This record gives sequence, structure tokens and C-alpha cells, in this order.
Amino acid sequence: MKNLFEGIAWLFEEVLFLPLHLLRQLELENWTLANSINWFFLLIGFVAASYWIRQLQLFNQRGEEDKDPSAHSFL
Repeated sequence: MKNLFEGIAWLFEEVLFLPLHLLRQLELENWTLANSINWFFLLIGFVAASYWIRQLQLFNQRGEEDKDPSAHSFL
């Protein structure tokens, strides 16, 4: 069993975390490029939030939202 867990540790440390190690080394040279993955996820979050807010506005304008206080079981 010890070999199994050591094999899993090797896989994560030497193979799967390699891109993160490269980003850590890149941070000393270029902070913006090293944090590009963070900027990418931040952009996805902004796009998703704006889409969600737009859909809520459309439902509200069409009157499709059920605003009755007893509409939800938890109320």
C-alpha cells in the first residue's frame, strides 16, 4: 500500500503540478503573465455573472417570475 500512495504522490508532484511549477518560476520575471490563469478565471466569472443578470432582467421584463410569497416551499 505504501508504494501505491508514493506513486500517487509522484504523479501529482512530478507530472500534474508541472504547469504550476512553471508559473511559479515565471512569476519572478513577469507577474502579469504568471497570473494569467487568474485573469482567465476572473474573465469567465464576469461573463457568467453578466449573462445571469441579463437573464434575470429578461424574466422580470416578461413577467415570467413568480413573485408570490408562497411560490417557494421554504417560505
